[in-house]
Amino acid sequence: MESAAETAEAEKEVAAEKEVAAAGGGVEDKYGEDRATEELPVTPWAFSVASGYTLLRDPHHNKGLAFTERERDAHYLRGLLPPGVVSQDLQVKKIMHNLRQYKVPLQRYVAMMDLQERNERLFYKLLIDNVEELLPVVYTPTVGEACQKYGSIFRRPQGLYVSLRDKGKVIDVLRNWPERNIQVIVVTDGERILGLGDLGCQGMGIPVGKLSLYTALGGVRPSACLPITIDVGTNNEQLLNDEFYIGLRQRRATGEEYHELMEEFMDAVKQIYGEKVLIQFEDFANHNAFDLLAKYSKSHLVFNDDIQGTASVVLAGLLSSLKVVGGTLAEHTYLFLGAGEAGTGIAELIALEISKQTNAPIEECRKKVFLVDSKGLIVSSRKNSLQPFKTSWAHEREPVTTLLDAIKSIRPTVLIGTSGVGRAFTKEVIEAMASFNERPVIFSLSNPTSHSECTAEEAYKWTKGRAVFASGSPFDPVEYDGKIHVPGQANNAYIFPGFGLGVVISGAIRVHEDMLLAASETLAAQATKENFDKGSIFPPFTNIRKISALIAASVAAKAYELGLATRLPRPRDLEKYAESCMYTPVYRSYR
Repeated sequence: MESAAETAEAEKEVAAEKEVAAAGGGVEDKYGEDRATEELPVTPWAFSVASGYTLLRDPHHNKGLAFTERERDAHYLRGLLPPGVVSQDLQVKKIMHNLRQYKVPLQRYVAMMDLQERNERLFYKLLIDNVEELLPVVYTPTVGEACQKYGSIFRRPQGLYVSLRDKGKVIDVLRNWPERNIQVIVVTDGERILGLGDLGCQGMGIPVGKLSLYTALGGVRPSACLPITIDVGTNNEQLLNDEFYIGLRQRRATGEEYHELMEEFMDAVKQIYGEKVLIQFEDFANHNAFDLLAKYSKSHLVFNDDIQGTASVVLAGLLSSLKVVGGTLAEHTYLFLGAGEAGTGIAELIALEISKQTNAPIEECRKKVFLVDSKGLIVSSRKNSLQPFKTSWAHEREPVTTLLDAIKSIRPTVLIGTSGVGRAFTKEVIEAMASFNERPVIFSLSNPTSHSECTAEEAYKWTKGRAVFASGSPFDPVEYDGKIHVPGQANNAYIFPGFGLGVVISGAIRVHEDMLLAASETLAAQATKENFDKGSIFPPFTNIRKISALIAASVAAKAYELGLATRLPRPRDLEKYAESCMYTPVYRSYR
């Protein structure tokens, strides 16, 4: 039984935790963004003004018609707004009504970006309350088209652009960003945007979209997020000849010139924001992605969503699918079409989890996983001609050149597509999988939808409704033989927002592979029998903020366990602590 002294000490600890949570894990909450400060009144500007005109144009503080009568008097808004006062919920209802009038997804995207620039809280309230409907608008697949046309739809700059012209003064460019308490940076060089290739400077749509999900789904403050595009040129002739292109009009820099700029950028980030800022590499081409991750993971807090985030969400899907198909991870055989960042990243995480479960050496566990690239099955006889990141998967087998021949030779139980080649899973391929598997597991992960290896309808139809299916982009429910199948979406958005929050609240200084495994296991545990009965191996996105808090807690716990966390003392209840640190978009009362 606890003594009075112990009880008092525990209460003191909880109070201290609340105090830290109110500071967003140790960082002052000057905009009143976190759940812990939801009830506290805030001052909506840092300097005095004689008119509320400026306030109405500040997206951090603007409420539109939701300013109360008292606030309109106190902040010089009389006459600048119509006399009607409406609630935030009514504002959400009106904007959703307007968005649904648009028939073209890109129009919805532009309307959402305009709202984000005008009224930040309303944007996030809208996204959080309608996540399943709006996620495909602010992210894949619509963001792909937005990046392709970014020059044409560009209105106000979002994020920072660092170009070759800034070499030698990157630190000055970073100082131009108004916020100093940055916790998450998403950076791209635009060379491999989704499955669409080199979009140069127009790849900015990806960091902007990812960070809006860090906030909406993971609760990381908007003011703590910084989207960055590194512009080193583009090899896309269409963009170079496009009068509306917004980036450098030159061929893409490579080699020493490229790596010197990246090094200057990484050093500048650490110098200005410290070593606890999470830098997420996004949509870099294979040849740079692996090198950058390997180089900077020892000195910076870095994470590559294409390699590690994709791997984590797919591993979660596989762990979840075992509850449907039976067996352990080690008892299944895995075949990939595609051996780039996503394919090799997923393969490595599967092998790591098998090794963890069986205590077998990682080299042994890799033998359960096979990869097919553009030249056929990766085998030992090809070792001398393979890129370094593929050599771990060169097994002793007879070479075969087609996916269908590889399936017949290996007889996998799991088929995973990360090739970026639309409709690569043909009728023959899927029927072959179904011929020797009662419940073939088929993951068609390439984005956007047009690049998916097969559709949900094809997977269910060609397996006579027996497939356990997941895709990278969303597909509508499919009716087959009188049963409705709801395809799961192996969307990285299940993982990276909660992962980022876990890193932030623990003050982690490095990313460890065990933190990714912890995130996968936590996500897999959230899928229920109800989901499986509908055909989905992932939980619904409507629960995503709760899922993100659970993932954040498990990632933070692993960071503390590994000695990588710096935020001390460790909170007693990491899940509650994560929830208290999460951004909430409800309007604050202004003094």
